[in-house]
Amino acid sequence: MAANKINRRTFLGSAASAGLALTIVPRQVLGGPGYVAPNDKLTLGYIGCGTQGLREMATLLANPALQIVSVCDPNKFTTDYVDWSANDVRNTIRRALQDNTWGEKIKGIPGGRDIGQEFVNKYYAKSKDVTGYKGCTSYIDFRELLEKETGIDAIKIMTPDHLHATVAIASMKKGKHVVTHKPIANRIYEGKLVIETARNTGLSTHLLAWSKRPGYDLAKSWINAGFIGTLKEIHNWSNRPMWPQWQEIPADRPPVPKGFDWTLWLGPVPDRPYHPHFTHAVFRGWYDFGGGSIADMGHYSLFPLFLAFNITKPAISAESNATTTCTLRDNVSVGVENNVSFPLSCMIRFQFPAQPELPPFELFWYDGGIKPFVPDELRAVNKTLPREGMMFVGDKGKIIAGFRGENPVLVPESKMSFIKTEDVSKTEGYRGDEVWIEAFRNKTQTPGSFLLAGPVTETINLGAVALRAGKKVEYDSAGMKITNLPEAEKYLTREYRPGWEL
Repeated sequence: MAANKINRRTFLGSAASAGLALTIVPRQVLGGPGYVAPNDKLTLGYIGCGTQGLREMATLLANPALQIVSVCDPNKFTTDYVDWSANDVRNTIRRALQDNTWGEKIKGIPGGRDIGQEFVNKYYAKSKDVTGYKGCTSYIDFRELLEKETGIDAIKIMTPDHLHATVAIASMKKGKHVVTHKPIANRIYEGKLVIETARNTGLSTHLLAWSKRPGYDLAKSWINAGFIGTLKEIHNWSNRPMWPQWQEIPADRPPVPKGFDWTLWLGPVPDRPYHPHFTHAVFRGWYDFGGGSIADMGHYSLFPLFLAFNITKPAISAESNATTTCTLRDNVSVGVENNVSFPLSCMIRFQFPAQPELPPFELFWYDGGIKPFVPDELRAVNKTLPREGMMFVGDKGKIIAGFRGENPVLVPESKMSFIKTEDVSKTEGYRGDEVWIEAFRNKTQTPGSFLLAGPVTETINLGAVALRAGKKVEYDSAGMKITNLPEAEKYLTREYRPGWEL
């Protein structure tokens, strides 16, 4: 690894000063429209170079307000990644580099820090017209990156869920702003600690599940207008998981791939033998490493909902029903006792206390292809529910919407005669990197700040507690306690590998 370097901004600032001794030229003249001076760019450390990490890297590289200066991943380079299609990563990099020959010798789905570093350096070499650009460093251990890369402003976390809290807390303690993919953490204790660290440091933070969804605002206005009476229930369903959802720890012992540091990938999780069923995009199905379908997709639908509906208190209870699994042992059918991974499908019922603008209500989550039965009002007109969706139920009617609240419709639809057509046409949402990049540059909080994500983080992780407990759990957020089932409190945190305690 490279030794401590001259601060990049100090170097660029010195170079700029030398230029100013000759002549002073306005910034916009030097760089043209959209130009951002080097000293004004947000410098970013990028932790996690898997498939989604590389996809989102392409968008960030093209943003003139930001510069990626370092990447990190415990995997050096392999072609065994899991993705939506065989060539999406390759084609994403080709488009960004405008090079249709990139990766032509690669067989499989590539990823790892070598790919991330190569991608960054080649992109900036082309865009800056600098032959052999080598401005992006590479690390195997995020802790070494944080120690050595002192000029970095912010960290983007693209690791598996079990590392999110560990990396976020370490980054903020080093004075870095943090943007992370969902979830903030896959344990309630860790989520609270991340948010407390963000509050104490005052740094800018952003949870990428945030989006602005006008459909939620519209649905809320209809509820406030009394179109469905008093809100009683919210139902949200997803067809996930869209990954193999194993129900037992694998018994075989394949070798650790060359260049992959398995112990660094484990991070805070106690030692166990390597297996590819734990890594890459399939990690999220395991209680140790992921948060299941609700953490994967529920953040996208529920975080914006909580913000729009001003849900400031987490669920006070959760109970679940989940699919069961059987296997054959010596030709005898036996049930699989599963406390290691999320079920193939489940339903979770959360109870919420009164909120600033809502009475007490219940939230129902469904995944694995399960969804509510078709309401009679829809069945009467030969309509059904979408594959993924959301439904608000009041004592006088319902609202059916897309999974993230898009294009809501009153049920029965005869009530839509009271609604202006243009209101429904304005429900397309938006999200974008500009939101957090500008906030981080200005040292302000984003609309998706960690400081706003406490209720949804606790609620979603409480669902996992209910699944593991197999019983209804009643939750006291202030005391971080399961009040009716003390033996379930162990699921609020985890056993930590020595040296990784939080």
